[in-house]
Amino acid sequence: MISKQQVQYIAHLARIHLNEDQTERFTKDLESILDYIGKLEKVDVSQISPTSHVLSLKNVYRQDDITPSLSQKEATAMAVAKQDGNFKVPLIIE
Repeated sequence: MISKQQVQYIAHLARIHLNEDQTERFTKDLESILDYIGKLEKVDVSQISPTSHVLSLKNVYRQDDITPSLSQKEATAMAVAKQDGNFKVPLIIE
């Protein structure tokens, strides 16, 4: 059983201001959460192997296909400023 004082103490640690109605509501909410955890503690999981994911994971990557791309000249053709075949941008780090 969780008390209102414990809820107020937790709220104080979290730097949360709770009024009386909120304190009462959170007391009931936390009590129901702790009751549910108590039920979960009674479940026999000795025959269940630990898992890191609920669903099985598979590799979703596609194969890399080599395709033609733009030449350096084509890529820089519409550049506002270029130098030695590269994009030229203003210096932003001193």
